[in-house]
Amino acid sequence: MQSRTQTPPDDNLAVPYIGSGPYCYTNCLATMMGANSADTAVIETATGSAFGMQLVDGTPFFDPYGWTPDIGLNEALANLGWTATTTAGGDSADALDRLTAQLNFGPALVGPVEMGYLRHQPGKVGPIGADHFVIVLRIDDDAATVHDPQGYPYARIPLADFTAAWRAETIDYGEPYTMRTDFVRLTTISDTETIRASIRFARDRFSAVSATDMPAGHFANADAALALAEAVEGGIDDELRDHLTAFAVRVGARRLADAAACLRRAEFPQAAATLTEQARLVGSLQHPLVVGDNARVAATLRAVAPTYDELRAGLEPGAWP
Repeated sequence: MQSRTQTPPDDNLAVPYIGSGPYCYTNCLATMMGANSADTAVIETATGSAFGMQLVDGTPFFDPYGWTPDIGLNEALANLGWTATTTAGGDSADALDRLTAQLNFGPALVGPVEMGYLRHQPGKVGPIGADHFVIVLRIDDDAATVHDPQGYPYARIPLADFTAAWRAETIDYGEPYTMRTDFVRLTTISDTETIRASIRFARDRFSAVSATDMPAGHFANADAALALAEAVEGGIDDELRDHLTAFAVRVGARRLADAAACLRRAEFPQAAATLTEQARLVGSLQHPLVVGDNARVAATLRAVAPTYDELRAGLEPGAWP
């Protein structure tokens, strides 16, 4: 009988992931770019999100230290050859007036918003500190009609809930009432050049982090993985477990898989192989986290730790084709 523990071909693990996942800002950006959009794997890679890990005051994210979706959206626009107008601030009445006026010319990418106020999503009854992005299509006297990339096209959100979400008081980055409009393609950039531009951003960020003294409770890359492993061994509360299983692991594994596929296309085989290994390890966290196997979670995180130095090496100029 053939052993089931043998290692499968590397090509099996390199098969790109196609499916659902929390890609809100990426799907919103693709929507706003329309027929001229790159595919979502390229957009997500262009945000720079896949190149690192951070642990901030005990909360882990599989994205670079100091990175936020606001930063990622701006990087993606630059790397893809697009521009957009970003506005923010004011009070809710001013923001709604600004949004209503803009909708005469086209939809608006709105966010970050507090997901907990989006009561069309089952189980959302108030702020939970989770950021989200939506496309606003119409405003009337009662509600905003939006495409919510969480899986809710043409959702209607009562204006009181919409403006509370858009105020984003419980989100730790960005400004209240932020929206992006007037999307214009400035130049045509190939997917390969977009990916290479993203690598330059990623390499610069790795260098900046290595030269930075972390504030207390903040960790980056290998240090983040090791610190989280130690914390998990000491016990993990429901809030952290839910954050990891509902969001961080799902989006982390997917963006790593997408980045691996993109770097493989751009002929960065060493970095692509490392990203595939990271995707495999991060994705494998889901089951032990759900069933409470903390020892396996910690061991997997310790296996992730050394891959960040490997990834950095694969992005250095000597690794360029």
